[in-house]
Amino acid sequence: MDITLLKAKLHRARVTHTEVDYEGSCAIDSKLLDQAGILPYEKIDVYNVSNGQRFSTYAIRAEAGSGIISLNGAAAHMADPGDIIIICTFASMPAHEASNFEPTLVYLNESNEVLYRRHSIPMQVA
Repeated sequence: MDITLLKAKLHRARVTHTEVDYEGSCAIDSKLLDQAGILPYEKIDVYNVSNGQRFSTYAIRAEAGSGIISLNGAAAHMADPGDIIIICTFASMPAHEASNFEPTLVYLNESNEVLYRRHSIPMQVA
């Protein structure tokens, strides 16, 4: 049996652009893609913390070091520049491999610069 787990996350990215007339996708600073291990054209889920919208699209490369997070095409209607989003990818693997898998979690500041990376989410407590 295969199980699907979180593969990578860009946490609290800020939308820098929305371009309805650009070919659909989400352009992400190439350095951020590399830090998270997200591939160009990989399916991503986007969770808009600012307005509650959730949707899927795919990643494309934006200029390295630019801090660009641009929602394009139909996705441009799901956010405004300045919105805080979480970008996730998932991977399927056999259940016996899942117990040893660690995601890549990249935490960003308000300028889309890397604050730190982790491989697990701390346990939530009451």
